[in-house]
Amino acid sequence: MQKTNLKALSKDKIKEFVKAQGLPDYRAKQLIHWIYEKQAESMENITELSKELRKKLSDVAYISNLKLLNKQESGDGTEKFLFGLEDGESIESVLIPDDKRLTLCISSQVGCAMRCGFCLTGRIGFKRNLKAYEIVDQIIAVMKITGQGTRVRGHGITNIVFMGMGEPLLNFDEVVEALHRITEFIGFSKRRITLSTCGIAPRIIELYKKAPHVNLAISLNASNDSVRDRFMPINKKYPIKALLDECRKIKLAYKRLITFEYVIIDGMNDKNSDAKNLVRILKGIPSKINLIPFNPYEGSDFKKPSDDRVIEFQDILVKAGISAFIRKSKGQDILGACGQLKAGYKTKD
Repeated sequence: MQKTNLKALSKDKIKEFVKAQGLPDYRAKQLIHWIYEKQAESMENITELSKELRKKLSDVAYISNLKLLNKQESGDGTEKFLFGLEDGESIESVLIPDDKRLTLCISSQVGCAMRCGFCLTGRIGFKRNLKAYEIVDQIIAVMKITGQGTRVRGHGITNIVFMGMGEPLLNFDEVVEALHRITEFIGFSKRRITLSTCGIAPRIIELYKKAPHVNLAISLNASNDSVRDRFMPINKKYPIKALLDECRKIKLAYKRLITFEYVIIDGMNDKNSDAKNLVRILKGIPSKINLIPFNPYEGSDFKKPSDDRVIEFQDILVKAGISAFIRKSKGQDILGACGQLKAGYKTKD
């Protein structure tokens, strides 16, 4: 008989499982608490249950766990984790320290189908979507490995970003379920979760209808279609105007902003005219811009711009009244920076 993976079950499915075992309803709440808050790795760890009940449940169910295949630490304190999945695929997660913040970057897919020209992950190609429990398990696994809790417990991980491998909105249902589990089961604040998308326009409003209202980051990277087409193939399906029109439909809570990520590439999208056009197209959208100097990797055709060029670009935005920040990339020496995750897969040139 095939055992049931309790982590693969939604809240309602866990309730159904408990009922099928002839157990009272409160056992479902106990299981959720032990799996997601106390991070039980097996039924035997759930000591609140009697030995007899643990044995009974172990005969029909189990609790899956990511397998740590490798862990690397950067000179700047960034840690990258390579996790093995039950089917032999693998993903990467990155823990990034920054002053009083400790941000965990998690993946939503194995590989990525977007093939953005500046991103190493896109050169792997798409393998498969992650299940909701595989997404959430990255948080649980990193907390166990590092001994860090979450901000809920007063220390540890303060922010979670969906900026790892994959395009979250192309794994929509599983990502939405994962967001509900992270906020409800683990108790993480939705205000400290950011989902980054390259711009699957029709899914943006749907996300706000079905998921907790987490922060949204749009990987824009250009101020006109001709440039964005060159390194973001998705732009041909959802051009900048269509994408920004969807952003304007979002009813943001007070003081909430949409973040626009702008990977700045030497000679491609770093001209003063690009900055001025960026100001124009974002008019009317409550927003801030993260400028991310391109992170080089072996085989890339692009170059990182000079610091002076990035600062001048930022200055144009700021003088126009836009909040613009230069994001310092961490973990570059272990390929843990933005756009560098590849989980040991060979890239497709």
